[in-house]
Amino acid sequence: MIEAVIDKCPHIETERLVLRKWEERDLDGLVEMNADPLVMEFFPSVMSRQDSERMFERLMFKQEKYGFGTPVVEERATGRFLGLCGLGIPSYPEPLPFDPCVEIGWRLIPDAWGRGIAQEASRIWLGFGFEILLLDEIVSFTAATNWRSEKVMQRLGMVRHASEDFNHPLIEEGHPLKRHVLYRLSKEQFLRQSHG
Repeated sequence: MIEAVIDKCPHIETERLVLRKWEERDLDGLVEMNADPLVMEFFPSVMSRQDSERMFERLMFKQEKYGFGTPVVEERATGRFLGLCGLGIPSYPEPLPFDPCVEIGWRLIPDAWGRGIAQEASRIWLGFGFEILLLDEIVSFTAATNWRSEKVMQRLGMVRHASEDFNHPLIEEGHPLKRHVLYRLSKEQFLRQSHG
């Protein structure tokens, strides 16, 4: 789907954020974030250290394979790990109904909530995806009850068609998080928003 032509995950700094590749030093921040019940409210459970280590290995593998893997968000002033945000290619054991796709996703520590960080970082990565990687479409999805993430998707100009809502293949039947909403953003929609 994507040819390796350039280093697809640059180091980007804004006034308050650093967006960058994963490094070994980020593991402890990932473990701490994934063990926080607030952060993991819309996931089936909090993650053990071992689960987070496996996730870290997957992120590093995708970063090596594709040039990106839902990159790190760091606070510029302090160097503090705030979470992850950016483009990724889902790789579940069972395919999603809309595969193949490139997803924009985020997961941030609670101290980073309500400050527009997910939206700021996402806008940068959407621009990168459409203008540098030349993607035609980027998707985002979350549990149907996760209104906070849905609001971010809406602020980013992404569009949901209720007929495309789906049951996540890795969540057991009857689980309250089984139903997911899907949002899409095309290159044309993004460029219209960006350039008026």
